[in-house]
Amino acid sequence: MAPAETARKAPTRTTPKRTRNPERTREDILRVATTEFADKGLSGARIDEIAAKTATTKRMLYYYFGDKEGLYRAVLANAYQEIRHEEAQVDVDHLDPEAAIRAVAEITFDHHEAHPDFIRLVAIENTHRGENLAAIEGIAETQRPAVETLDRILARGRELGLFRDDVTPLDVHILISSFCVFRIANRYTFGTLFDWDLTAPENRTHLRTMLGDVVLSYLRSNTGHDD
Repeated sequence: MAPAETARKAPTRTTPKRTRNPERTREDILRVATTEFADKGLSGARIDEIAAKTATTKRMLYYYFGDKEGLYRAVLANAYQEIRHEEAQVDVDHLDPEAAIRAVAEITFDHHEAHPDFIRLVAIENTHRGENLAAIEGIAETQRPAVETLDRILARGRELGLFRDDVTPLDVHILISSFCVFRIANRYTFGTLFDWDLTAPENRTHLRTMLGDVVLSYLRSNTGHDD
């Protein structure tokens, strides 16, 4: 048999071509960018550093988000959508109005505790006077469910004679958000001044219950009968 026939080449192995999952890539970029912008702000964060910490490249970041400002706005939009998504998981329409209000308050309490980067992003965006948030198309529409949910709860509470009739959904939203944002945003200064940790595990149940009590006390005032 001829040598050419016996010395056959071994079959070559081909490396499977990696397929990119666009949605997973985008989520990875948003996750890393959220921390970078929360830590360093819009001006301090660097696209090169964000790309280095993700499974992608600087070129792909620009492909998905256009530029650094576009990425920052996507991070903001995603952060606000997350809290609305969590609120939607609780079927408040099947709870009595008081339990429903407490549930909404506790969802916000838990979310802000679990997402301190969200609180820092909100603070950073306020230093920019909300200009980037205002540039996000349709952002206000994505937040309407929060107000609509509170509106339904308040309406049921008024019908049952449980809640006063001069409180708006935004009043309740302001009250809940103020408490929850303060707890996370000011934990270090408050702790230094008063030697009391707002986020310590041993204080958590007290503050979480206190939030619901405060909101319900506000809603119930002026609803009882005079003696």
